[in-house]
Amino acid sequence: MAGEGKLGDRIRAYRERLELTTEALAEKSGVGAAVLAAVEAGDVYPALGVLVKIARALGQRLGTFMDDQYRADPIIMRAGERASERISHKAGASGGFEYFPLGRGKTDRHMEPFYIEIAKDAARQVSSHEGEEFIAVVSGEVELEYGDATTTLHAGDTAYYNSVVPHILKAGGGEPAGIYAIVFTPF
Repeated sequence: MAGEGKLGDRIRAYRERLELTTEALAEKSGVGAAVLAAVEAGDVYPALGVLVKIARALGQRLGTFMDDQYRADPIIMRAGERASERISHKAGASGGFEYFPLGRGKTDRHMEPFYIEIAKDAARQVSSHEGEEFIAVVSGEVELEYGDATTTLHAGDTAYYNSVVPHILKAGGGEPAGIYAIVFTPF
């Protein structure tokens, strides 16, 4: 899996290939130049919505920056193997969200499946990017703020929405939560 350094190296390589400065990529992606520099340096692992914006600005799918190697279909991810596939975050950089990519190695994919653990005190992260998202709550309680509406979801509940609308996912009820999420970004 792409660790912080590998992710930053890949983003920098694509940026340089397109002959973009950090400032030009910041303007094109809507992500601050300081954040981009920290990501490229491996100091910060960006939130998923930020990574989507960077990938789109570079004309790449999200998996381009997350995959280490090709795997033949079908991609099987056993529940006990998820931890070893986890995207590593530096302390505090994840904001209380741990992403476990489930489609890694499928180089021709058009959507990004994840298992996500949300800490009970996870940072409130507003996300907005082109595409769609589907989430299924596996454990705990999840509060979905979508535009001006807030909905509480419980284990077994799902939500499917346009991700261009500003949205926030957070654990509810004072306990951590687990969800499966599928993110689609048109290319």
